[in-house]
Amino acid sequence: MTTQRVRGPFEYGDRVQLTDAKGRKTTVTLIPEGGFHSHRGVLHHADLIGKPEGSVIPNSFGIEYLALRPLLADFAMSMPRGAAIVYPKDAGQIVAFADIFPGARVVEAGVGSGALSMSLLRAVGDGGEVISFERREEFAEIAAGNIAAQFGGSPANHRIVLGDLAEALPQTVEAGSVDRVVLDMLAPWECLDAVTEALTPGGVLVCYIATVTQMSRVVEALRARGDYADAQCSETMVRTWHVEGLAVRPDHRMIAHTGFLVIARRLAPGAVLPVPQRKNKPEFAEDDIEAWTPGSLGDRTPSDKRLRKAARNATELAEQTLRPAE
Repeated sequence: MTTQRVRGPFEYGDRVQLTDAKGRKTTVTLIPEGGFHSHRGVLHHADLIGKPEGSVIPNSFGIEYLALRPLLADFAMSMPRGAAIVYPKDAGQIVAFADIFPGARVVEAGVGSGALSMSLLRAVGDGGEVISFERREEFAEIAAGNIAAQFGGSPANHRIVLGDLAEALPQTVEAGSVDRVVLDMLAPWECLDAVTEALTPGGVLVCYIATVTQMSRVVEALRARGDYADAQCSETMVRTWHVEGLAVRPDHRMIAHTGFLVIARRLAPGAVLPVPQRKNKPEFAEDDIEAWTPGSLGDRTPSDKRLRKAARNATELAEQTLRPAE
């Protein structure tokens, strides 16, 4: 798997995150004759070449910037987007609690803008494989550009399959050959037949969903099947703290709800779990399903113009990374 350089002095083609005294961050790709321009002067890219990471560099007006290579989380939050991304806090939970291990074969759907794909590729390593399914060609193009920019080229162990997961998965992988499946979609319960066939016994299914009604529907669907261990549901909130002398307090802002995680493990064929005592729940009505659509949830559908722009930006970002120094 190709990757961006992670250590050593800065060179042309490196991506660098510049942070000013107020904590404002800007990411640039170093190119010959390039520069970071602002109303407070220009920082020439050439001034960074050969400097060690963590250097503080002044611009033409004497304004100083801390220069570091951006972390994966930094890149994911700033890269071109078509669809909403899986936030780093949730990607970390998925990698940890789904136990994405080196050498694993992982299926994800949909690919969105590629943020989760990058974390999965890092976790599986060169010996693993990530197969991403996406129904929209525009999203797939944006994700491919972002992933190529992050890894310095398209990873050999990653492929994006265009199509509906329920139809395309059985045609793409052998039954029982997938270690982990991560579903980031509106109605993951519609794909459970295909996912269950693909997963190896003991394999992990992760559903990343936005609302409690979706969470309830997918958990009940998993229970009704009888071929998964009881699902665990969670959400992750991150609250940072202000620490300055004796002024120690929570920050005024926090990263609160972004999505729920439902994690379940595939049982061996024919295995039957002990049945716990539960109250029967009513069936889901069509009105309930309508309440889970993106429009009802307040999600904004990106326009074709915005998607084309994001795809261009992602492709240009990848080309800047891959372009040899001139």
